[in-house]
Amino acid sequence: MSSMVSGGLVKDEEEEEEEEKEGESMNPTEVKMSQIVMPCHSNPRQELSVGQLLKWIDSTACLSAERHAGSPCVTASMDDIHFEHTISVGQVVNIKAKVNRAFNTSMEVGIQVSCEDLFTDRHWRVCHAYATFVTQRTNNGKKITLKPIVPQTQKEQVEYSVAAERRRVRMVHDDIIRDLLSHGSIQQVNSAVGNAVAAEKTKVESVELVLPPHANHQVNTFGGQIMAWMVNVATIAASRLCQAHPTLRTIDMFTFRGPSQVGDNLLLRSIVNNAFKNSMEVGVRAEAYQEEGPNRHINSAFMTFEVLDDHEKPCMLPWIRPEPLEGERRFQEAIARKKIRLDRKYIISRTQSEVPLSVPWDPRNQVYLSYNNVSALKMLAARNNWRLSSEKDKVRLYTLEEKSMLSFRVESEVDVPAHRAFGLLAELSRRPSWDTHYQKCELIYRVDDDDFLYRVVTPSVYHGAVGSTTSISQAEGILQDFILLASKRKPCSSGDPYVIALRSVTLPTHPPTEEYNRGEVLCAGFTILETKNNMSLIRYYNQASPEVLPYISTDIAGLSSSFYHTFCSCSQYLTQNRVQFTSEEQTEQNLSGQQTTNKGRPPL
Repeated sequence: MSSMVSGGLVKDEEEEEEEEKEGESMNPTEVKMSQIVMPCHSNPRQELSVGQLLKWIDSTACLSAERHAGSPCVTASMDDIHFEHTISVGQVVNIKAKVNRAFNTSMEVGIQVSCEDLFTDRHWRVCHAYATFVTQRTNNGKKITLKPIVPQTQKEQVEYSVAAERRRVRMVHDDIIRDLLSHGSIQQVNSAVGNAVAAEKTKVESVELVLPPHANHQVNTFGGQIMAWMVNVATIAASRLCQAHPTLRTIDMFTFRGPSQVGDNLLLRSIVNNAFKNSMEVGVRAEAYQEEGPNRHINSAFMTFEVLDDHEKPCMLPWIRPEPLEGERRFQEAIARKKIRLDRKYIISRTQSEVPLSVPWDPRNQVYLSYNNVSALKMLAARNNWRLSSEKDKVRLYTLEEKSMLSFRVESEVDVPAHRAFGLLAELSRRPSWDTHYQKCELIYRVDDDDFLYRVVTPSVYHGAVGSTTSISQAEGILQDFILLASKRKPCSSGDPYVIALRSVTLPTHPPTEEYNRGEVLCAGFTILETKNNMSLIRYYNQASPEVLPYISTDIAGLSSSFYHTFCSCSQYLTQNRVQFTSEEQTEQNLSGQQTTNKGRPPL
């Protein structure tokens, strides 16, 4: 897998044009590093060691964080990293890092890693990562409050907006693992086969003495160095199982739990937790200790390895036989983490052109569906090439054409405070009272305070559904229905809008029926931004799937103005009900009271 570069790996023209445009406005937090891979940086396969790459990544990200903070920063955590390709000796590694968003005392840094072949002038992506850095306290113990980031380009606006959702996922990451295990949804893999390898044979224990060259400019052990040592012991454990040189594919999200200093002994332990058909998970734990005092837990990480044959295809791996008790716990947790990786890949990495648009909803993948729902709407809202198609009495209709996808946006300002408009529009079950496109809207299940499942019925606007085998005479007058996940978010900081995002999901309890044509919503929803004089700018977005396009096509063509009448009804609904709720808390209380009865068992 060393340096094979196909057309799919080379940057496409669209990406290059975007980078050229963005290059005109240099981000003040951006830091770049370029390194040529020397033999001393390589592994036995003559490829760049992932440990060395992590050291370079952490250095670049830290410099970017400190450039924004103006003070020393330390690595708090690193999100999942998937290494798409390896890098050979003699090739150049290009790393670019910049701060996506600053919160109070922490910030998210986005890192892009690419490879360059000097002899063919080819460039390709290796990985991208998101790291969280925190500022160090001042000498008198005070926290340093970070100044906000001001996005300059469309791409920066997207990253800025979605950073809040990624932060939300980080906070519940450990809870997802516990939930998967507690619900007993993990299937046991048969490890009692004759050729299973005992897990204890893969155990590795190594001690590193932290010396001044291993420390950063704050005299703490450099985070990248700790990660490099962890990769080293994990690779040894993986090699003991497969008896070959493994390739590191993924490092799961991990958090630094405490600092280490020069003079510490760093104890590193690793073991293969589970082996699947073509991959294995290795768990690594790092603890620091000195002559006196207990061991301090510094970090734990989970890494996925593969073994590649001569054709760069993954080889089959032997089964693993876990140790009793603790080993069996790690074995089960590895299966849970694999399920999470698959959920993330299937839901978050899903491209818009894939069919079907909707994915199965499950309590265990709810966090990622919610993330995908909100981030997709935020990314759509951040596009900067919207074109005004029609306007009537300050109600504006915009369109956006990208490849085969048509999106539209309707916006207007209303004389209602933003938080009250948010509370009213978030109650999707009340939408039929003002939107003629919603004939019926019933709450199926209240997932939590921010996410809800609805079934929506809409009038039929044409004969038969796209791709349907139903004849015209049979399909005439058949209504459409949608199963929607509604996710709502309050502003993360000043200047952020309220968000109500909608997308289609599938539920086993609500399959398509002959009485209705099942439609799908790819991405839709509202953003509500507070403006002057306690007013709100309401924007409605929709990426028009074939089932949705007929509702708006005549408006886009200028043949009608139903969008205007619908938005006027929405504005009237908000104005009439603004006095009904004396505060945001009352809104939430009423919403909770109306929907508590639907919160029982999830629809499975």
